[in-house]
Amino acid sequence: MQLNDAIKKRRSVTRYLNKKPDWRKVVRAIDAARYAPNADNLFAMKFILISNEETINKFFDASQQDFVSKAKYLVVAVSDDSKLVAHYKERGTRYSALQAGAAIQNFLLELMEQGLVTKWVKYFYDEKVKEILGIPEKMIVEGLFPIGLETKIKTGAEVLTDLENIVFFEKWGEKKMTPNPIVTLENS
Repeated sequence: MQLNDAIKKRRSVTRYLNKKPDWRKVVRAIDAARYAPNADNLFAMKFILISNEETINKFFDASQQDFVSKAKYLVVAVSDDSKLVAHYKERGTRYSALQAGAAIQNFLLELMEQGLVTKWVKYFYDEKVKEILGIPEKMIVEGLFPIGLETKIKTGAEVLTDLENIVFFEKWGEKKMTPNPIVTLENS
C-alpha cells in the first residue's frame, strides 16, 4: 500500500472478526513507532502487547467501551517523559507528547499496511490501566489500541475537515496563496 493510500484509508474501527491475526504483524507496527521523530534521540515510548483474553476483558471497566474487550489484541502505549524533562525542563513534557503522537501515527499506519484495524482509545481510567498491567505511577498512558481484523460491516465514514478550513498562507487567517512574482532578467 502506498503511504498516501494508507493515510486516507486509515480510520477508527470498533468491530473485529472473531479470528486472531498473526501477532508478528502487531510487533511490526510497534517497530514502526521507533522510527518517529524524537527529541535528541531520547525515545520515551513503551508498548505493551496483550493477547490474554482475560486481561483484555478487564479493559472494559478501565475504558467503559465494550468494543475494547472484543479485540484479539490490545496494545497500550506508554511514555516516560522524565529523561526529556531532565534534558529540556518544562518543554520536555511537550516534546514527550509530540513524540508520542508521531510514534502512534507510525504505529497506526503500519497496522493498516499489515491489514489490521484499530481505534485509538483516549478515554480511559489511567489508574485502572496502570493497576491491570503493573505500570509505574510516573508513566503516562497515551492510549489503548484494540486490534483485530476488520469485519465487512461498515461502521460509517469518518467526517473529515475540509482542507480550506485548516490551512493558512503566510500568516494567520490568510486563505489564499499569493504566487511569487515571476523573476526575469528584465526585472531582476
